[in-house]
Amino acid sequence: MSPRCFPSPPAEVFPQQMEGVKLIVNKALSSHFQVTHTVHMSTLGPSNYHFNATFVGDRQLGPTEAFPTLVGDMDNSGSLNAQILHLLAERIRTKAVFQTHQAKFVTWQFDGEYRGDDCTATLTLGNPDLLGGSVILVAHFLQSITSRLVLGGEMVYHRRPGEEGAILTLAGKYTASKWVATLNVGYGGAHASYYHKANEQVQVGVELEANTRLQDTTFAFGYQLNLPQANVVFRGLLDSNWSVGAVLEKKLPPLPVTLALGAFLNHWKNRFHCGFSVIVG
Repeated sequence: MSPRCFPSPPAEVFPQQMEGVKLIVNKALSSHFQVTHTVHMSTLGPSNYHFNATFVGDRQLGPTEAFPTLVGDMDNSGSLNAQILHLLAERIRTKAVFQTHQAKFVTWQFDGEYRGDDCTATLTLGNPDLLGGSVILVAHFLQSITSRLVLGGEMVYHRRPGEEGAILTLAGKYTASKWVATLNVGYGGAHASYYHKANEQVQVGVELEANTRLQDTTFAFGYQLNLPQANVVFRGLLDSNWSVGAVLEKKLPPLPVTLALGAFLNHWKNRFHCGFSVIVG
């Protein structure tokens, strides 16, 4: 089976940062088209509104893969983030990303991915400027050595007037029946993660990151507790920067409503913030 992505930490067990009050309303207009309204009243920055529209085509390759897919997100200042995903062939996928800040283009990125029987190769071209002579090129390759072990590497090349360089990162991922371990090692440091599913209710994950440039090492521990009978999901976080955090999610069936309450505290910086969100749909 072809590996699907570059090895990454077990983000699903770590709580996402929350602050202020957020209202998210999802509305499916048809089997192909969905819109989302998001209102965020922030205590740390300006409040904002986002409108998101998603179109999904008829070509269904899996529960989370359908082509073509068009996604657009615009906020109240007029900034746009758009993505287009298309299937050129059975093994070749392409993606285009465009991002603007008000009336100015910020990012334009093009991806091409080839999926073999036991390997995946991806090439990304970011912000190409032929006149200015600047570009960002990212290439990565993953190979399934066995049904459990995946090895690969990633190279990031950047060029702009007066500056040029490349960074190589090697990666590995081992998947067992109840746990996953990943390791990324590059010029700037290393990143290791471990995820374990103890049972249907409890999952834990740890991350270790060493940055050789900043001479800094951080450690984080996260956990997720599922209570299906109570329709509750609880996620917690503890890291080496003296930060603790937690997010509680509660579904309210038969209503299509999910409530989330989160709080995060950094003891070292004496900084605390909390958030509350309502998701409809």
